[in-house]
Amino acid sequence: MAKIPIWPGSSSFATVTNPTPFAFYDTDTSFISDADKMSNWCAQRLGYPLVDIELQDVNFYACFEEAINEYGAQLYNFQIINNFHTLEGTPTGSNFNNQLISPNLGGTINVSDQYGNETYGGGGDYEKLSGSLEVKRGQQKYDLLVDTGSTLHSVTTAGSESVYMKRIYHYAPSAINRYFDPYAGTGTGIQSLMQTFGFGNYSPGVNFMLMPIYFDTLKLQAIELNDVIRKSGYHFEITDNRYLKLFPIPTSDYTLWYEYVLKSVANAPVKDASTNLITDISNVPYTNPTYAFINEPGKQWIRRYMLALAKEMLGSVRGKYQTVPIPGDATTLDYARLLQEAKDEKDKLITELKELLESTTRLKQLERQNQEAQQTQETFYKVPYPIYIG
Repeated sequence: MAKIPIWPGSSSFATVTNPTPFAFYDTDTSFISDADKMSNWCAQRLGYPLVDIELQDVNFYACFEEAINEYGAQLYNFQIINNFHTLEGTPTGSNFNNQLISPNLGGTINVSDQYGNETYGGGGDYEKLSGSLEVKRGQQKYDLLVDTGSTLHSVTTAGSESVYMKRIYHYAPSAINRYFDPYAGTGTGIQSLMQTFGFGNYSPGVNFMLMPIYFDTLKLQAIELNDVIRKSGYHFEITDNRYLKLFPIPTSDYTLWYEYVLKSVANAPVKDASTNLITDISNVPYTNPTYAFINEPGKQWIRRYMLALAKEMLGSVRGKYQTVPIPGDATTLDYARLLQEAKDEKDKLITELKELLESTTRLKQLERQNQEAQQTQETFYKVPYPIYIG
């Protein structure tokens, strides 16, 4: 069996060429100061000097470096997940290490834009286009590539662009006119409409003063949808992405306006073609942590994880030979125990750190604050009021 190098009992980080595999912290004075201390501590925890440790200084330095990297990876992955709704779509140019990320509504607005596009009730983030054609009495079918002239935007480009026709404006009073009709309380039809949409005993004028603006928006959308599905005798069909058919057959000449969007725009998977934006967890700008900025509880986690890595490495070394000869016999090395202990300790440490980080989410902090407020209030209930004597 080849002679295996044994831990000499001490180390000197400053005298070693290329002491760590990646050199992430080789210029960090705190890392340099702790590297030899951590190596000696790990060797002693593994049994030195009572037993030989088949590891060298560079092995311990590599474990030290990896332990810090793992700590940073767990910490920053948690930060990314906890704040990704805020970070997505923002520039990648900034380094988020040791930066306070303030939550905002950017992610919510992005999601809301997609709903706004489809409901067509306001909002949205793609271009909505309009056009017109001259309706002729008795003519029901129209060629959008011919009858609209140049008003149908890119559809006229070799007829290759598909569109979503969103609205055809027939002669119908706007929903807003019926909603805020000053005579809304006089007709039975209007009263029925008020009951249908939950106005109760309030007139639209009262609702205008008392109710929030989203209430008005929902009511208007409900009126328009009701007209389209239940009440309207006007509708249209688009065939071959070209021909518009109106129902009922027009009884007079007039200009018909319509609104549409290009399918290539509405269905585009990339809404923002800008580069250097955060698109997934892989390009959120976090770098390796600065060891000098890690507090003592964090360093204690790193020590324990480094020891688990050193056990894993030592188990791998001893597992290569498994047995060693001794005078008159051979002894089996404890590689299997070391590997199992290393695995268990690593899993335990990762779980502990994840649970600790999970307890710091905004939701958990608010829940804890709420519980503290309730307990404080219950305590105050039991405190008698002071009696003042004038």
